[in-house]
Amino acid sequence: MKAPIHKNIESQVRTVTVHELKESHFDPNWHFHPHYQLFTVLEGTGKRLIGDSIHTFGPGDTVFLGPDVPHLWRSDPAYFETGSSLMTHGIVLYFQEDFLGKDFLDKPEMLGLRQLLADSKRGISYKGALAEHIRDELVALTSVEGFKGILQLLTLLDKLAHDATGEPISSYGYVNNYKVSETERMQKVHNYVLQHFFQEIRLSDVASLAGMTEAAFCRYFKARSNKTFIDFVNEIRIGHACKLLLEDKWTIAQIAYDSGFDSLSNFNRNFKKYIGHTPREYKGNY
Repeated sequence: MKAPIHKNIESQVRTVTVHELKESHFDPNWHFHPHYQLFTVLEGTGKRLIGDSIHTFGPGDTVFLGPDVPHLWRSDPAYFETGSSLMTHGIVLYFQEDFLGKDFLDKPEMLGLRQLLADSKRGISYKGALAEHIRDELVALTSVEGFKGILQLLTLLDKLAHDATGEPISSYGYVNNYKVSETERMQKVHNYVLQHFFQEIRLSDVASLAGMTEAAFCRYFKARSNKTFIDFVNEIRIGHACKLLLEDKWTIAQIAYDSGFDSLSNFNRNFKKYIGHTPREYKGNY
């Protein structure tokens, strides 16, 4: 069964939809949809792919995404193991740009909100006190009905529009170049890398999985992901290494090999390239 990359969230009775997600793992399908999305993680860990950004996530991860921004919260492998008692918990809110009418955002008073919605097309990450405020508001919205919920959402969006602490997620100028017809191909590639990043990944194997030659696959991936396939794999590996460094249970050499690097020198070089610090400096700073 094909997993659709284009996801549509519709409600026949509400212009704003709020879902509380409690599952053994988050939706493993990389997808996008025409709605704005405000999402917070209450429980669960894994890797987050948004646009051309790759990052680890945990409780408190809070983001605002614009329409058609591809995204995936991939739970750690332990969540998929048979008999696992691990659970994920999150709250997501969806709305479309015209949820209050087609001309609502054209009003002069909506300038700040228009800018917020424009910025969300790269994705916005929130941390600290603002992330906690968003979480509390989303929790409250799960039990609010009717016009009161609309007012509460507008108040929240107004706060976000006038707060400069949100950080862009995808790179400047990011545009989703994927087509709905490419669903199965990219889903296979993402799943394969996320499941095998700690092993040697051969370009020939991944290109074959995508049904392309190595050269064609490299061009295809770079054009749509805004990065090379090697960079994509290394960012997954470095993100995993960052998580292990913060857990402080293993040596740097053990972490290097557990993250899929064939040597400590290669790990150190790539870590400095993507993070800007050596693994030892990163561990000391945090």
